[in-house]
Amino acid sequence: MSLWDELRAFWTQRRQAIHEAYTRTLPLGDYVVDRWDKARALGFGEGTSIYDTAYVFGEVRVGKDTWIGPFVVLDGSGGLTIGDTCSISAGVQIYSHDTVRWATSGGAEPYEYAPTRIGHHCYVGPNAVIAKGVTVGDGAVIGANSLVLSDVDPGARVGGTPARPLGAGRS
Repeated sequence: MSLWDELRAFWTQRRQAIHEAYTRTLPLGDYVVDRWDKARALGFGEGTSIYDTAYVFGEVRVGKDTWIGPFVVLDGSGGLTIGDTCSISAGVQIYSHDTVRWATSGGAEPYEYAPTRIGHHCYVGPNAVIAKGVTVGDGAVIGANSLVLSDVDPGARVGGTPARPLGAGRS
């Protein structure tokens, strides 16, 4: 049996087992890589998991019992901290740098870096983008497809592009 045949047999077996247990189908890497092992290897907190399809750059610190979904980008080049018991949904991008001044100056200006912080017990909805230097307070909720350009107060619910407060008290 060739290596290709062995890999195909492994993938078929894992796909069936995962589908029976969780009713889902995943990219090949997520059948091979254990999400909790990957989180431990990155030095993330106990009980945290991160899908194999997530990208992690630079200095990223994550607390315990946090779930980081598939196709997430965690840019810690300027420092990124995510607290305990957070849910970082599929497709989320969290940045701690940007290249706006560099690009618009024709490369004459440097990249800009600023630490980004997601507090404890936060929910970040699918495909949200959080810009460099933003602090999201404890217990905040970021709606799906939101662009977060400024700090979010603890317990706040925000959404939209750019993200604005949602719910009672919104003007």
